[in-house]
Amino acid sequence: MFVRKAEVQDSNTLSILAYSSKAYWGYDRDFLEKCIDDLKVSEEYIKNNPVYVMEDSTRVIAYYSFSLTNTKLDALFIDPSYIGKGVGKRLWMDILIKAKELELREFTLDSDPHAEGFYLKMGAQKVGYSKSTVFPDRELPLMKVTVS
Repeated sequence: MFVRKAEVQDSNTLSILAYSSKAYWGYDRDFLEKCIDDLKVSEEYIKNNPVYVMEDSTRVIAYYSFSLTNTKLDALFIDPSYIGKGVGKRLWMDILIKAKELELREFTLDSDPHAEGFYLKMGAQKVGYSKSTVFPDRELPLMKVTVS
């Protein structure tokens, strides 16, 4: 497995990956359809943000991205067939390296409630809640990561 910078032609692959990764947590079709715009990774987004993909020998299996305007980890999605197999931990190590390269001392992320335990295990601290961009009444765990 290796990590590389995303290219604009990865846009559709990453959008599909984000959708399938979100679906892994058992959300119903209606919920997922309402999230589809937020899960889309546009070519423009890839051009304007640090986006990285992890590949195995044949395909993209995970990706993450930062928003530098608000020092935030915007996305971290893993192919469902790789969840629970150490890919998240390997990707997290790369995230911390890239954060240092981007000269981030800290960053935040809005966690899916199902992923909160993973982020806590990786050293993130829960600092509150943020409003969902899709469902106004839904709150997401707000996590903070200090880059050492």
